[in-house]
Amino acid sequence: MSDTGGAATRRPRDVSEDLIDGASVETARRAVETDDPLPGTSGFAGAVDGRVVRDVLGRLPVFTESADPTAWSFDPATLDEPDAVLAGHARSATGDDRLWSLPDPDPATDDRAAVEKVRTAVRSAIDETATDGLAVAFSGGVDSAALAARLDAPLYVVGFPGSHDVEAARTAAAKLGRELRVVELAHEDLERAVPEVVAATGRANAMDVNIALPLYLVAERAAADGFDRLAVGQGADELFGGYAKVARAPEDERVAADTVRGARREVVETLPDQLERDVLALRGAGVEPVAPLLDDDVVAAALDLPGRLLVTDRGERKWALRLAVREWVPDPVAFREKKAVQYGSLVSRELDRLARQAGYKRRMDDHIGQYVDSLV
Repeated sequence: MSDTGGAATRRPRDVSEDLIDGASVETARRAVETDDPLPGTSGFAGAVDGRVVRDVLGRLPVFTESADPTAWSFDPATLDEPDAVLAGHARSATGDDRLWSLPDPDPATDDRAAVEKVRTAVRSAIDETATDGLAVAFSGGVDSAALAARLDAPLYVVGFPGSHDVEAARTAAAKLGRELRVVELAHEDLERAVPEVVAATGRANAMDVNIALPLYLVAERAAADGFDRLAVGQGADELFGGYAKVARAPEDERVAADTVRGARREVVETLPDQLERDVLALRGAGVEPVAPLLDDDVVAAALDLPGRLLVTDRGERKWALRLAVREWVPDPVAFREKKAVQYGSLVSRELDRLARQAGYKRRMDDHIGQYVDSLV
């Protein structure tokens, strides 16, 4: 991800101006011309040859004016009525066209070779990450540990005192022999940051705010310390089978697929919406996100995996990723289970507590959402 988006662009651009965030114009043009959904980037978005394009996984957001698709921006705040370009699509004055679809390869049959492909892709993506101005968002789980163990950059964890993520990050950092900077939260941090997160993301629903808050707050501290890039583990849960609803397919009603592999594809297809939120939150805090685990080669290796390497018959999730990174991540960290950031940091619990203290009781419809609205 580059520094083209966010605050770097404070006015709408015209579609006649070729400019791509996350890759060169030539790379984006070649991807269009060859119908290549994974052309060797970590995502891209912008204008090329009179159209506004967004990569197949929507790893970087881009927007046009609702009433004028020829006016566009990386920053929705510069547009009167921003309309996000769909992942894998091109938008022009005549409408939207799908350019790329996510590959759907047959599952690999050689488990050892499949894990080695993941290992090579993840290691290369991390090792090719420049560390100038870089910090690492570190929660102590396998995703962020894979980054932290190979990147010479300071580690930051965010959470309330006694939270799972803070304790897990401390023990994991010790096993990696690394120092850890703890962003310890208090209620006033949430009260201050909620309206800032809503302004940055354009979202005020409880789930999005809960997820974006810890990202925003850890990024804000890293930016205050002088870092302008933040390495994050985004994409690993979706690509490698990290969700309980994937592990329980087809019994879990939250997925329609009847296989683990099919359920994994369902959650991968939710990435564009999630990444739009996360990128905008991080940019709003003053950093540019860097997501090595969303590199095209990592995506391709993950899509090849059979269901048994996503979730074992014992219910162990992200199995291929854990096996792959144990080459450089100690086993107690590589095989540790962790909670989603909004729960592991206790942000979700404490935002609920604040809502109830403000008079928004759980018996009320969407009590946290009502509380968020009161702060904005």
